[in-house]
Formats: sequence, structure tokens, C-alpha cells
Amino acid sequence: MNQQIDAHADLHSEQGAQRGEHPGRAPNPTVKVHDLAWLEFAKPDLEQAEIFAHAFGFTTASRTRDELQLRGTDAGAPCVIIRKGPRSRFSGAAFLAADDADVLRLADATGRRVDRLPDSLGGVVVELTDPSGNSVRVVSGVRRIPAQPAQTPLTVNVGHTVERTNATQRPPREPAQVQRLGHVVLQSTTYLETLNWYLHHLGMIVSDFQYYAGQRQRGPVMSFIRCDRGDALADHHTVALTLGPSNRYVHSAYQVCDLDTLAAGGEYLRERSYHRSWGIGRHIQGSQIFDYWRDPDGFLVEHFSDGDMFDATLEPGWAPMSASGLAQWGPPASKDFLGIAPGRESLREVRALIAALRGDNEFDVQRLRGLVKVASS
Repeated sequence: MNQQIDAHADLHSEQGAQRGEHPGRAPNPTVKVHDLAWLEFAKPDLEQAEIFAHAFGFTTASRTRDELQLRGTDAGAPCVIIRKGPRSRFSGAAFLAADDADVLRLADATGRRVDRLPDSLGGVVVELTDPSGNSVRVVSGVRRIPAQPAQTPLTVNVGHTVERTNATQRPPREPAQVQRLGHVVLQSTTYLETLNWYLHHLGMIVSDFQYYAGQRQRGPVMSFIRCDRGDALADHHTVALTLGPSNRYVHSAYQVCDLDTLAAGGEYLRERSYHRSWGIGRHIQGSQIFDYWRDPDGFLVEHFSDGDMFDATLEPGWAPMSASGLAQWGPPASKDFLGIAPGRESLREVRALIAALRGDNEFDVQRLRGLVKVASS
């Protein structure tokens, strides 16, 4: 392994860690997961879920009366598994271990047993629960679905470099084919405890920390976490964790091939009256080009392209959190994306906020003031 690289050396963050701040990795993790395998949801209407999924760019890998498996064009496991349930909810995430030995090692360290996955998935699993109450599955030996034909990035003339001659650009207005699952963002009332759990148990490492303005001395309130693959490259974040008044799913992100595919796919969704939450723009942390949508059940899902890829040498960056700091370019972050638009979600957060301020957790009045500043920044 190469020597670790300072994040603030004009690479991806203006600031690195100060003395005594969180190192962003565990010294002796139990295992090091390789990727996010799939996400699990429950929904009462699988037909409606499948219609949106196809418009968003998934294809159906498997469908029964009680379960829907959605895939991207890349080879591998399904990206999303939706099971029929009485209400819509996020059920948890599955992470891919290096091999069966890591699943056994994690099971021994946590006092859990190793089970076999259903035949539709194959492989083995150890089922855990993180400190925020999220179901976390670590799997290995899962059946790999062969790759499907994928959309091809456009040949682009950049500046005076001409790659396309005697030909036009006519990207079709069609679903932006999902290539793969990229990341999931989770909110927690016990952010630091949950962060340390992922670093210790799954061997993940922090790419970027964020803190509330004026509260850096209290520690970070958000972290973008990647898989530790050593010298091999990994997404800037596979999980992002943020402190908040409730434990909940925030959004999940799915890679598409390029900006034109993302934009044309967005027009396809808009023409079918689906709700764009925020976009199109380019993030700062992670650098992705993004476009956020709400599915019919209100879940926030993201198309992204051109994200940062890091090896394990890069140390965490540090930056203040602000709404204006969410993007390098694009429209201002919408109230819907920030969770402050009038509606069921914001009402649930207000109720959770009151409960959190009365409870024993990391979200207190000072943290609330910091969060309010973020939303108004």
C-alpha cells in the first residue's frame, strides 16, 4: 500500500483533518467489504413500482407475486429488491464481501450465524443491525447475472478537439439505462456511533467529512464513506451518513453512462409526470453529475454520472456543510430535496425533531441550530 495522501494537498478538499480529529478509518477492521450489493424495500404495489422502475432505467431481473428484483446493465447481483408489504419502507442494504471466509469472520466477531440466501440470489449471508436500526446484510458467492447491452456514451467534440465529423448528435428521449447501484444515503440520530460501526465492522473509510459552521470542535455531522479496496479504485462514497432528528433512508443513487443519457432520461420521466426533486447539476463532494427524482411512493432516487474514484491512500477532506455547498453548478437545492417542503416527509421530520430533542442521542439544540443554518445557507 502506498503512503496515505493528504486530502487538502490541492486534490479534493481545501481542508484536511486537524490534530485530534476523527481519522476516518478503523485501525483493525473485522473485514473490508468490496461494494454495495443491493438495496431492499417493501412496497404494497409491485406493479406501480415496476412501471416507475422501467421508466427510471432498470430492467426486471425476476418477478414473483411477492418480490421484484431490478437490475442494471452491468453484470452482478440485482441493484434493488422490492418485496410486497403493507406499507412502503426501506428495509436495508446488502454489502458484498471478498469471499465466504470474510462472512464467517464477521459472523464469529458479532455472534451471528451464517445463512444461505434464496436460490434466486445464491450465496451466503450474515445479517446484522447497525446502531441506527438499519438491517445490514453482508453476502458472498451470490449469483452473477450476465451483463446486458448498455447505452453508449456520445462521441463529443471538446473545444478544438474534433472526434465527430459529418455526423450529428441526436440522443433519443428514452429511459436512462441504469448501469449499477452507486450509493445509499442514511440519516441517523446516533451518527458518530453508526459511522464507527461501519468503519470497524465493514472496514469502510471516509472520503469527506462535513461539519456545521461554527461547530467543527464538536466533530463532523456527515461523512461520505467508500470501500477500502487497497490499490484498486472505489466510488468516492458507497454510503453517506448524516446526523438528523430521525433514523431514515435519504436517497439512493444509480449510475448512467453520461450527461446526455441522464438529461434525455430526465425528459422521459418528466413527460410521464414523475416529480423531479432537484437537478441537473454537479456535486462538490464526489463530483457526480446528478438528477434526483421521487418515485410514486416518495422515495428519493438519483441518476448520476462521472463520479470520483479513489484508492485507499487518500485521507479524508473536511468542509463546512451548507445547502449552497451541495453543488458546483446547477439550480439551488430545492426544498423538496432538503426535506423542508410542506408535506408528509417534512411533517414526519418535525415530529421526529421534537422526539429527538427529548431523547438520549447526538441530536441536541446546538445541532438543531446548525441544521437550520444549513437549510438557509
